Formats: sequence, C-alpha cells, structure tokens
Amino acid sequence: MTDREIVRDLAKEVAELANEPRLLKLKDEWIALNDLHVEARPMISLQPDGECWREIIVPKTLICKENQYRQQENFLRRQLFILKELKDDTPITATFPVHYATTISSYGSLVVEKETSGHAGGSYHYKKLINNIEEDFDKLDYRKLTHDVQESERRKNFAEETLGDILKVEFRGEQFWTSGLTWEAIKLIGLEELMLNMYDDPEGLHKLMHWLMLENKNLTQQIIDLGVLNPNHIDVGIASGGYGWTEQLVPANWTREQGLTLMQKWGFAESQETVGISPDMFGEFIFPYQLPLLERYGLNCYGCCEPVEGRWKWIQQIPRLRRVSVSPWSDINVMKDILKKDYIYSRKVSPSYLCVNFDEPALKRELKEISAISNDIQLEITMKDVRTVQNDPSRCVKWVEMARSFFQ
Repeated sequence: MTDREIVRDLAKEVAELANEPRLLKLKDEWIALNDLHVEARPMISLQPDGECWREIIVPKTLICKENQYRQQENFLRRQLFILKELKDDTPITATFPVHYATTISSYGSLVVEKETSGHAGGSYHYKKLINNIEEDFDKLDYRKLTHDVQESERRKNFAEETLGDILKVEFRGEQFWTSGLTWEAIKLIGLEELMLNMYDDPEGLHKLMHWLMLENKNLTQQIIDLGVLNPNHIDVGIASGGYGWTEQLVPANWTREQGLTLMQKWGFAESQETVGISPDMFGEFIFPYQLPLLERYGLNCYGCCEPVEGRWKWIQQIPRLRRVSVSPWSDINVMKDILKKDYIYSRKVSPSYLCVNFDEPALKRELKEISAISNDIQLEITMKDVRTVQNDPSRCVKWVEMARSFFQ
C-alpha cells in the first residue's frame, strides 16, 4: 500500500467510529456539563502527555515513509487508540485539524533558552534573562507573532487532497496555553527571584507583571489581526482539563466565516509556580494582572496543579468563571462546599499512581472519595500529566474502566 492509501484507510475507520451513537452523544453530554445543566453526568477523560504518546503509538511501528503522511498516520492512530481502546469521554469527531504556520519571537533581544537534562522528555529549567528588573527592563520588547500564510494553505491543501472527502479538514489550535503570566515571568527572572522580589523588590515585580499583562494583550491582538484566532467552544481540549462544547459562547448558527472575538472563547489562567506564597501575596502580585486578561473572555477556567481554595476570595472575582481546577493537592471537601453546582468541579486525579506503578488500591481509593461527593457537584474527572505508562498502554484503559465503575 502507498502512504496515501494507508492514511486514507485509517481516516475511514476514524470517521466510522466517530459517528457511532456513543460518540455523537458526547457533544450533548459535554454541553450539559459546561452549561451547568442539572442532568449532567460526570465526564471522564485521560490525557496522555508528551513522551507517553510515544509509548502508546511507538514511532517504529508507523508504516508511512514520507514525513507528511507519517504525521497524519501518527495522529490518526492516536485517535483510533482513544476510540477503540481507551473509550473515555474524549469527544473525537470526524475532523482532521490543521495548525496555522505561526511562530512567536522571543522578548526582543532577550532570547529564551532552556538547560535540559539531555534526556528526551526529562527535566529542564529556563536560563533567566534579567538579573535586575530596573537595570534590564529596557531590554524587553513585546513578542511578535508571524504567520506564513502560504505554508498554512499548503498544509491545509495537502490534508484536503489526502483526506478531505473522508474527514472535515479545518484550522484548529491555540497560539498559547495560559494567560497566567507567572510562567513567562519565570522565563525572564527565574523562579527564586519571582518569590524573593515580592520582598526585595516589590515595585520592580509589579512593574514586570504589569508589562507582562500588556504584552499578553498585545499578543492576543496580533492573533486576532492575523486571522488565526480559532474557536474553542467545540470538541477541543481547553484549559487544564475538559473539552469546550458549549452553547453559551456563539449563536447556534455561527460559522467561521462570521469571525470570532475573545468574548466568544473560553479563557484560562493559573499560577502553579506560586503555590508557595500566601493568598494575600497572590492577591497583591499575581491576580491583579490576570484579571484584566480574563475579563475579555466569554467563559473562564482557572487553575491547574495548584490548590486554589486558599486563593478563592480572589479567584471568585473572575467574571463568567465556569471551570475550576481541583488538583491532587486540594481538599476535595472544602472545594465541594466552595463550588457546589455553581461551577464545574474539574477534579485532577494523581497520575503518580498510574505512571510509576499501577497502584490499583490507591487509584480506587481516590475515585471512591470523589464518588462520595459527586451528587453535590458539577463534576469532570481528568487523569492528566500522564508522562509515562512504563510502556504499558493498558494502564490507561484499566483506569478508564475503573473510573466508569464508580460513575455509571
């Protein structure tokens, strides 16, 4: 078989499975959760991350030889793993995504660099770019987004020619993940300095955070002006877990040709890196610069791995806040009382019990604790940050089956 024939056969299988009743029903079920319908059931998803996918779809098992077809094959085989084996609530549709050919520059003459462990998928840290905020501040410049229109069209035309009669080909994907800002601050001044400057140079840190807020606004405006703003109210992953289907962001008859604004999208912020600071310091140095960014979005999500209960007096001020992360380090009962059914209780379970050793008793204990409060909340359960399964993809399948047994 030719490369083209291989990917077309895979696409046909994806299209057939994506149109089965269970998959079609997922749209309404995600809408029920995201729009806070009283009949919404708990939604369950497992999200392999980074190197883990290379353990599930092993590169040497790919058949296609030419790189473009090989990339298509890899994506389609991932979809089929979710559809045929994982069978969680990931809303796979008969769609093939194409990413815009965009690049984002560094901060002017200051180029972000990483020092890595040398192991693929291993640890790394950023080399700080600024040693003294006041002295080095003028070196900063806004990042610039560039779009290679011809390359974007080439990518889309190739996908259309290969798969367009089987799957719907469309541009998808975000240009950045979070409006949290602290991740970017750490790239510039370092994690320790971010913490210490709250004491040693509070004025300088406020100056930097304000600049980062303006820089984020500038970047999102470039995304809009270049016409590469994509919808996320559909079957795409959003924030730190969950999927975007909702009827509350765009009119029912909306089409891409009508254009899109930030008020028609989900927004997202977090500040995992500042987990060690007090709620009041979060309220002084971090939240005031996140809030103006989140105010521009139609619905908002907050949090990732950090426990947010101590910061709730600030976070609850976010307009149109809908999805709140309840991390493995949160008190799930305190969060139950805070969120009730007024927000999506986005519970992140610990990947450690799955990734290191498959600790079935610990995984069941965690699910049992969640099931005990599930009737009182608007619940989604996400197994994320799954960086390895020790070359045993069946662990993912077993966890989904286990979770289903608690939430029928």
